[in-house]
Amino acid sequence: MKSRSTLATWLSELDGSRLARVLAMRKDAASSPEPRSVGELADRLQRPGSVALVLPQLTLPCLQAAEALAALGAGATRDSLAELLGSTSPAAVHALDATLEALSDRALVWQDGNEALRMPTPLREAWSTPLGLDAPLEELLAGTTSEELRGMLAVLGIKPPGTKQQRLAALVEHHSDAKRVAALVAGAPAATRKLLEQSARSTPRQSLFVVFGAPGPDLRPGARWALDRGLLLQDRHRYGPVRMPAEVALALRGPDWHAPFEPLPPVPQLVPITSSEVEREAAVAATAFAAHAASVLSACATAPPTRLKSGGIGARELARLGKAAQADDAVVRIALETAYAAGLLARDGDRVPPTEAYDAWAEQEPAEQLAVLLRAWRDLPLTPTRARDEDNKALPALAGAPDCGGCLQARHGLLTAAAGLPAGQGVKLASELGPLVAWHRPLADDASPEDTAPFSTVIREGELLGVLARGALSPLGAHLAAHADEELDITARRLLPPATTTARIGADLTAVVTGTPSARLAALLDSTADRETSGTASVWRFSAGSIRRALDAGRTPDDITADLAGSSATALPQPLTYLIADTARGHGRVRIAPAACVIHGDEPALLAELAAHRALSKLALRQLAPTVLVSGSPPATALAALRAAGYAPVAETAGGTVRVEKRLPQRAAAAVPPPRRNVGRRGPRTTATRAADMPTDAGMDVLADRLLKAPPTAPEPDPFGSGVPFATDTEEIVSGYAKHLSYSDVRQVAHAIDTGAAITVEYIATSGNRTVRTLSDLELDPPYLDAWCHLREAERVFTLSRIHGVMPA
Repeated sequence: MKSRSTLATWLSELDGSRLARVLAMRKDAASSPEPRSVGELADRLQRPGSVALVLPQLTLPCLQAAEALAALGAGATRDSLAELLGSTSPAAVHALDATLEALSDRALVWQDGNEALRMPTPLREAWSTPLGLDAPLEELLAGTTSEELRGMLAVLGIKPPGTKQQRLAALVEHHSDAKRVAALVAGAPAATRKLLEQSARSTPRQSLFVVFGAPGPDLRPGARWALDRGLLLQDRHRYGPVRMPAEVALALRGPDWHAPFEPLPPVPQLVPITSSEVEREAAVAATAFAAHAASVLSACATAPPTRLKSGGIGARELARLGKAAQADDAVVRIALETAYAAGLLARDGDRVPPTEAYDAWAEQEPAEQLAVLLRAWRDLPLTPTRARDEDNKALPALAGAPDCGGCLQARHGLLTAAAGLPAGQGVKLASELGPLVAWHRPLADDASPEDTAPFSTVIREGELLGVLARGALSPLGAHLAAHADEELDITARRLLPPATTTARIGADLTAVVTGTPSARLAALLDSTADRETSGTASVWRFSAGSIRRALDAGRTPDDITADLAGSSATALPQPLTYLIADTARGHGRVRIAPAACVIHGDEPALLAELAAHRALSKLALRQLAPTVLVSGSPPATALAALRAAGYAPVAETAGGTVRVEKRLPQRAAAAVPPPRRNVGRRGPRTTATRAADMPTDAGMDVLADRLLKAPPTAPEPDPFGSGVPFATDTEEIVSGYAKHLSYSDVRQVAHAIDTGAAITVEYIATSGNRTVRTLSDLELDPPYLDAWCHLREAERVFTLSRIHGVMPA
């Protein structure tokens, strides 16, 4: 019977509650869209992708039992599995039954009609060599001929049956009897026994040896005896590795060898604790995190963090947010990642500003804000506080890295491990939760350079959020692990105090808020004072600059005083009222108006006429004084508009004098010399090139006479002031763009361009990095230089102005 049909049959025989449990455990196969039949569900459950999703969720005994089943092959039974795992005592049998039940709940193991344990093919193939064993004998003998099987049975002293299938079954039955195999090997030659014992104890990959050609002289000593009896098998054409069937390896490992099976989790060192102690410590941590998270997101709303070119928020922006919120780097990272996952932040170009959902979140109580972030943390597909990669390089926050299923399972494993601790007890050291997490989620990812113990990073995150307290799971963590969102909201409101709506303003010009300030109070104090500390208590300080900032935002002194008085637990101290009055008295006494040009005159009536003129409305004239107008248009535009309207204005210089608009005739400073012909050309200038400038009808004697009598051409002097003239136009062009090069470097570059020689340059890239490149095949394309880069082994374009040095290649 096919595996798929067997699974479909098994599913169809389940009662409603058991099938619902399977569907709950394998939600990936039960949704998107919903299966229409048990057969379709069975097909989905056995897909490789579906099996790969559920594997990281398995505990250590589930993985160990599944690996043992994969090693036993298709004919495994519960009794053979128990014997292989050494689960013979009543307690061990009960633990094995619970493990198989957990695998059945995920449709990873089921019994067929013959009481054999079956598993999906993708799960069996998850281990290439389960328990260090090769494939079963029946699978390895699939390509063996009937005559070869007859020969093996004859050597073993077994009468060969008539058909190939019967012969195969007889050989499998013999090799499956561990006592018969052990007795057979005991009578083997010494070299064969040594070879078989080595192969049984090592993994197939370690024991393989490839044989080319005929097996006789090339086989290891003793291999021929084992091959004749099917204890070792080889391809029928005698090529490839010699392999030991799983049944033979298990028999040779002896009856005392058992596959690893740890049905019980490790026992940490526990200490007694009370529920009130756990709740009190969890409430303190959760309150502090909620306040810090609100401060971090408020800082993001005030000045959204800038993303790096490579993506994510870098160390500089993280430090700025941490300083503004008075929070550690770990808290800032958790706040950013959870807020982004909850939809409170979003990428917008090169910045990460808050979304509209943040405005509604900011108006909620701290308990409701915390519940949103806790649910986001539970389902994060990454470790938010991981600040270093495997190479110990800094990692940005919100980098958009691919989902990490192992990171998610590490968090779920922590919640499950802490939930399994006895009531009224917690671990003595939080690090002792690490082995428990490894037992509940052995495939979870804990590879973090910052970890001093297994899973210490995710454990620290749980403590910061109030999920763990006193080495145990807090009520917040219990509801989080159970996905009980309503109970989580209720517990958060019970543990966290409501937002504080009043501040205690002292005569030292400070405002102290205990607990988490409400959104309205935080906005008021942020607009009128400077925040100094945040956390369980926040402190703001008033100053002339902070009051002026509020006045600049359009607030009046009376509004500021009234709002602060309404939010203060006591009457406003006199120093603060004096500070507000003194700052307001000097505020706005001097005003700055934008103006592109100023129009003034001696006749107030004329200036009033200009301000009211409809044809000049596009100038946006505004009267500052009876004789002064300002305009947002530049002076040239204002002049043209006034003259077009029939007025006769004149322009002034910056010094206040009348600017004379006299147009001077345009003349060239000097005659342009004829260009030289070797610009960017490879190779030196030849005599034939110079002869091309002479009349073609001149005789050779006349041309020679002219050349001898003509003075040498005097090139233009160079602009470096050294008195050395440019030898070629290439040098003159290069010097005009390569401003950082000396004259000798310019000559080297020009020579390389003209002759095709290679050079080595010191180049400053656009990122600011200084590199040294060897270039050849240079072609001048001002202001660029096309060349073959030996470092990149490709053609590259270089900017001449970024070349800072030249050396011979």
